Amino acid sequence: MLTNTVLAFFILFSERKRATSKWAWIMTLFFLPFVGFLLYLLFGLPHNKRKGKHATAYSNPEIRDLSKGQLAEIDQGSFEFPSVVAEEWQALIRLNAKSKMAPLTHNNRLRIYTDGKRKFDALIKDIEKAENHIHLEYYLLKNDEIGNRLLDLLIEKASHGLEVLVLYDDLGSKSLPNNFFKEFFRSGGKAAASLPSRLPFTNPRLNYRNHRKIAIIDGKMGYIGGFNIGDEYLGRNGQFGYWRDTHLRIEGTAVHFLQHQFLTDWNQATQEHPVFYDERYFPSAETIEGAAMQIVASGPDEPVDQIKNGFLKMIAQARKSVYIQTPYLVPDLAILDVIRTASLSGVDVRIMIPSKADHLFIHSASLSYAKNLLDAGAKIYAYGNGFLHAKTVVVDGMIFSVGSANMDIRSFSLNFEANAFIYDAESAEEMIRIFFSDVTLSQEITSEYFENLSLFKRFKLQIARLLAPIL
Repeated sequence: MLTNTVLAFFILFSERKRATSKWAWIMTLFFLPFVGFLLYLLFGLPHNKRKGKHATAYSNPEIRDLSKGQLAEIDQGSFEFPSVVAEEWQALIRLNAKSKMAPLTHNNRLRIYTDGKRKFDALIKDIEKAENHIHLEYYLLKNDEIGNRLLDLLIEKASHGLEVLVLYDDLGSKSLPNNFFKEFFRSGGKAAASLPSRLPFTNPRLNYRNHRKIAIIDGKMGYIGGFNIGDEYLGRNGQFGYWRDTHLRIEGTAVHFLQHQFLTDWNQATQEHPVFYDERYFPSAETIEGAAMQIVASGPDEPVDQIKNGFLKMIAQARKSVYIQTPYLVPDLAILDVIRTASLSGVDVRIMIPSKADHLFIHSASLSYAKNLLDAGAKIYAYGNGFLHAKTVVVDGMIFSVGSANMDIRSFSLNFEANAFIYDAESAEEMIRIFFSDVTLSQEITSEYFENLSLFKRFKLQIARLLAPIL
């Protein structure tokens, strides 16, 4: 008990956690003394930012200088915004530009995928055409049909002399057998695990995961969104059925910033095979008319929660509509308040969550927050055609965000995430059409739903809400 008391004081006065997270951990320590202590050692220790840096850290001076130059021009009022939409949202662009190198690009072609088969068909076709390099970064990679189909293709490309790098999260891909990459390594490919455990279940930073889903082919085509690599993302999991997600295929200069993020993450994960700046990774993009976009990354190694701040600014500036899709609705107080404020001020706020739960406790917490937002006038939908895993925010039919970040505290503060922020009315309207198409496959959650819950289920929602900051 003395140890827990000392630890509680340490959490309260020394750690830079949010107040809600601090009190959730303190309550866990006192109500579950021994179990709470072990849980904190596994999931609660703060991220050591220094351990995430080493001598081979990747650096791209051109991107750094571009970021600084754009920010200076925006502050001086001399920056030429590529569209009326981008100019209207210049405050958000500046906010994102202040993050770790997220300049605005405006010559990007987009293709939006909501179906796993179509997304993987496109990715595999691009990999088949690759001529120089293939860089993949996924939270979850499985030893199943699609995982092995992709691996066989990567082995073929590596054996033909292409540089093939695969970065995966150690915990997310824990089911991979030890010999999964054996033939891949023999062919010349390289793979590395993000944030690995030296021994099973002994990683003191178990709570911090690389949740990004990025692919870059020849520095010309890039992918970002919610799909991992596994058969379940093709709807082959009997528990969830159809898998509804959102992913982007990008051609244009924005791919350079996906590349930059991948190379940074790769060098953070491995000192054995460092990669340094090379012009071939950043080929000149075709000059085209296209969508304006920023690639924004965030993680516990940064001083601010940049993706969350981007969401805050988007929703706070909304004048007409805010449409959100997320598998986990567990926002912190700032996000909760800004969504409530938007709804109370007359903005059309609609939020879609899954009707099926892949984590029962988190689903209960999502329902608890959904009730809070419903009371403020938001409309809540439960997607019923399988499992909803999409992570999207669309505002005013002008801008939207797609990426790996859920609308939850874990994505905001604990995971390494990457999102695209797009300033383009045409593609934003397509996102709205997709949202309302999903509405036809959903059930609206009304106040009657919560009024008819049993006493036990209401209690469950409250307990889940109480522990939400540490889920």
